[in-house]
Amino acid sequence: MAKGYWIGRIEVHDPQAYAQYVAANGPVYAKFGGRFLVRGGAFECVEGNSRDRNVVLEFPSYQAALACYHSPDYASVRELRQAGAMADLIVIEGFEGAQPGE
Repeated sequence: MAKGYWIGRIEVHDPQAYAQYVAANGPVYAKFGGRFLVRGGAFECVEGNSRDRNVVLEFPSYQAALACYHSPDYASVRELRQAGAMADLIVIEGFEGAQPGE
């Protein structure tokens, strides 16, 4: 079964409101088996457009990633994010095929 991922690009406009989101989201992600692979950090936009902050979460499956996003648990947390930031967020299924050179 392929893993699932959230890929988020975030533009924070209210750091205090966004900090509340950051403080509240961990238990929700953990409930669905999510873990951070990227949470902020240095980056260089080498093509296209970027936002202030980038996040990648990994879930045990694509279904778990979607279930987390659509859950009542995340709905209240999402409101905190929306109060403090604009985001582009996708939920995507991981790749399980052969890698280059295999």
